Amino acid sequence: MIVLMGSGELTATMVEVHKKMLARFPDSPTAVFLDTPAGFQLNVDEISRKAVEYFRVHVQKQLNVASYKSSENTNAFEAETAFHMLRTADFVLVGPGSPTYAVRQFQKTPIPEILVNNISSGGCLVAASAAALTMGRFTLPVYEIYKVGQDIHWVDGLDILSQFGLHLVVVPHWNNAEGGTHDTRFCFMGGLRFQQLEMLLPDDATIIGIDEHTACIIDLNAQRIDIQGIGNVTIRKKGREIKFGKKDQIPLEILVKKINQRDWTPTDVDDVEQVGDLNFSKKSLLNKVNVIEASFRKGLANHDQKETTNALLELDSAIWKAQRDLEDEENISEAREILRDSIVLLGVELGASPRHLREYLSPLVEQMLQLRTRFRNEQKWSEADHIRDILQQSNIQVEDTKDGFQWHIIEKDN
Repeated sequence: MIVLMGSGELTATMVEVHKKMLARFPDSPTAVFLDTPAGFQLNVDEISRKAVEYFRVHVQKQLNVASYKSSENTNAFEAETAFHMLRTADFVLVGPGSPTYAVRQFQKTPIPEILVNNISSGGCLVAASAAALTMGRFTLPVYEIYKVGQDIHWVDGLDILSQFGLHLVVVPHWNNAEGGTHDTRFCFMGGLRFQQLEMLLPDDATIIGIDEHTACIIDLNAQRIDIQGIGNVTIRKKGREIKFGKKDQIPLEILVKKINQRDWTPTDVDDVEQVGDLNFSKKSLLNKVNVIEASFRKGLANHDQKETTNALLELDSAIWKAQRDLEDEENISEAREILRDSIVLLGVELGASPRHLREYLSPLVEQMLQLRTRFRNEQKWSEADHIRDILQQSNIQVEDTKDGFQWHIIEKDN
């Protein structure tokens, strides 16, 4: 079994997929999490702990960690221990991190061969997100292009799939919509950039795009592909594509033989820009957070305390709900950043605002009362009384004393 996940490997949407894969094994299968793709991250051990806890609580299975963070920082004993755990595993999960980092580290080890042997002997490999990118003939250097700004290019992948007759390029996060105002489909590349990337691939290259929170389950024994989760799996070649949805079952020969026999002419399938189910993306946490943030900023600009407060409470509630629903940790982290930024903005606004209404009105009232005093000294009683009447109508009470004047704000009854 080979399971390719577009994202969400440790979220509620993939719980049943993990359970289904583990249920195929008799007795108590050995499940292992490989941490290499995130080996360079400072929170790599936290990611591993989260995976273990996720399996314990939600999948109700023990998950062991095979730790091989890097070839430079792993000694011989640690490396051989990780290799042994992988060799004896029934179920291997590899997930988040950097695809290019993972490829560099894996190529220096027997890990690719171990994974192929595991699959061949009846095991299950689950490659999600960054790890899914490494499984094909070429790997998309997402961070280098999207974050660093390098020219578009591909790097060689591990090509594990070709060992089973699947000559594919795997692209997860196919329907990503986190960009909001800019196109981040096709694993953050966007439509125009991805078309340029396609032109760099050889003519016989076939792309398999996997939506977020979606699993493409390749059953080599049954010669079948099952689609699970909430999105689609897209087969794309020469800029044209065909799409399969949730619970679809596809004969494996489509990806092995028929994919290259198919006439991929412009009239064969709909243009990529005319297809695609983004319903889930439109409902994603970050899209919801962006709407709430806009409401918060509007309330702040209009000094609408109700809208501002409600937006903060709604944002807090959305984050808690996402945590409970096992939303992607990166999305939750970004939502928390927006919440913190909103709190800072509120603090800045409060700091720039008067602490009391009297402090706000005092410069104007004092100037008007000084003008009234001048009118009184000049015996312009009518003008002086007129200023007093204006202030009275504005709920400001003026009292004349032997030492001058005093004023206070008349509290209005609610």
